[in-house]
Amino acid sequence: MPTSCAAWGCTTVRTIQTRSQGITFHKFPKEKQLRRQWEVAVKREDFSANERSMLCSQHFRPEDFDRTGQIVRLRDGTKPSVFSFPTHLKRVSASLNLLKMVFVCVSEHHGIINITHYCFSLEKEMRNSKAREWRAKKTVRCLLEDLRGKNLINEELHERLDLYSEKERKIQ
Repeated sequence: MPTSCAAWGCTTVRTIQTRSQGITFHKFPKEKQLRRQWEVAVKREDFSANERSMLCSQHFRPEDFDRTGQIVRLRDGTKPSVFSFPTHLKRVSASLNLLKMVFVCVSEHHGIINITHYCFSLEKEMRNSKAREWRAKKTVRCLLEDLRGKNLINEELHERLDLYSEKERKIQ
């Protein structure tokens, strides 16, 4: 069975062609904490890597590799960082990057700085994100009600939608 990259949206498969292009595949680390960081980085919901899960070299920076031997290896402690996520997944990353910047700022200055502005920005971004999600869900609900009202949804799809709606209610 061919190996494919575990990253969200990546369609790279391990073949002779990808190997000739210089694309390599790397297993998830065995060390639990680093493995979890890799799992989070791929941004796949409920993803848990197994012993065959791999990421392709396109998700690492060139400096992350040790190319001194015959085999291309990742340097110790390397985390995947090169992805092309859709906008809704990037927003979370942007918030985390801002938070990291705040901590770096605090640690560099070793003093008390005013981080209220940064916290306010994060809270505002979170509120905006939740508002966008609420509007999108409302739009979907309205469209589904219209389709149901016009009897354009067959029985099987109607049952699936009801099942999905129940799951959404349980989550909230």
